[in-house]
Amino acid sequence: MIAAQRRQLILDSLRVDGAVSITALALLLDTSAVTIRRDLDYLDSVGKLTRTHGGAVAGLTAVESPYAEKVVQAIAEKEAIARLAASLVRDGDVLIIGPGTTTEALAKNLTIRTGLTIITNSLPVATAFVESPGNQLIMTGGTLRASILALVGDATNRTIRGIHADTTFLSGNGLDAEFGLSTPNMTVADADRAMAASAARVVVLADHTKIGVRTAIQTLPTASISHLVTDSGSPLAQLEAMSQKGVTVHSAIIASGLLDTF
Repeated sequence: MIAAQRRQLILDSLRVDGAVSITALALLLDTSAVTIRRDLDYLDSVGKLTRTHGGAVAGLTAVESPYAEKVVQAIAEKEAIARLAASLVRDGDVLIIGPGTTTEALAKNLTIRTGLTIITNSLPVATAFVESPGNQLIMTGGTLRASILALVGDATNRTIRGIHADTTFLSGNGLDAEFGLSTPNMTVADADRAMAASAARVVVLADHTKIGVRTAIQTLPTASISHLVTDSGSPLAQLEAMSQKGVTVHSAIIASGLLDTF
């Protein structure tokens, strides 16, 4: 059975039952669990279903804003966050940089550095380093998730698990002191978790519009975050709560153009 036929049968099953499991689909379609996972990851990436642990459900857990829409939001804040985050990087570091408009801004601030090794699943991050010959770029494999211009899925996670980095830089759709970092999509969360697990420390980049926000899928608990780089518009109570949980909070003060650490 070719992939297109399998995927159509998966969607047919979802329409009838509302949810499917990898085990049941593997039996129904007489194929391996690995093949089913790849099919589900692909269907998730094109918005046909939502991946869950062990299977999938019909529809989407949340509507992701298009990348072109995100890139024009909180521009000054993201640039200030990126400059401050870049100060945490030393020449020669091995970095994992996840997808997002703020991590893209970080990448652009790092292109003048030398000796860096950058591993990423983000197309814009990779593009930023095209004309930066003093650094080495490693791109993961995976399935393109167009809404975030990033590669996700089993191939992405396998690449990441074989790496040990000094720092992983992640963004997300929400960061709440009690809930942690979150995203609307399970497959994206899986990739971000793999990135976090492959580094000595995790730095989250999040502007004030994301602080105190919870979305459907927890990527990381707050205690797993080493540093947060945000802007001065973020709620102080949230930053204090994160600091109490062991997160080092760096706040870029936009109005004066200064950079400070909370």
